[in-house]
Amino acid sequence: MILPNVALELRVDCLDGEATRALITRHHGGMRAISPAEACHVFDVDALRHPSITFWSAWSGGALAGIGALKDLGGGRGEVKSMRVDDHFRGTGVGRAILRHLLATAKERGWGSLWLETGTSPDFLPAIRLYQSEGFVRCGPFGDYREHPFSQFMTRAL
Repeated sequence: MILPNVALELRVDCLDGEATRALITRHHGGMRAISPAEACHVFDVDALRHPSITFWSAWSGGALAGIGALKDLGGGRGEVKSMRVDDHFRGTGVGRAILRHLLATAKERGWGSLWLETGTSPDFLPAIRLYQSEGFVRCGPFGDYREHPFSQFMTRAL
């Protein structure tokens, strides 16, 4: 996939590589630092190994550009998890490319909808804008999530 500023290769990732694990660790720590514990639903490496989850890493010229995952919720539904772009690749379209890859994969799997949970603070505005621009709309909690002032839930029909 070619983006305006970066050539990108998305790979299903086994979560064993040092670069991948380091970005997941930074993502996990960053989310924990800006989110109240009761509203922080970020997954660590071990949680991302669950059989219901497929995890991708995005690479550009040998450098890890970003990560993203899909969780199978059953019933033809999936959840976007662990979207993160490495700081060096912010603003290059990597996040949009990963999200579009997740959307295309969900459609290929025959899922009817994708869901996600994200924060409500200004730190999350770039992600919220990305999700909205790709057709996600606000909704109520899904799965085991509960209402919380820091959480917002979004969905998109496929």
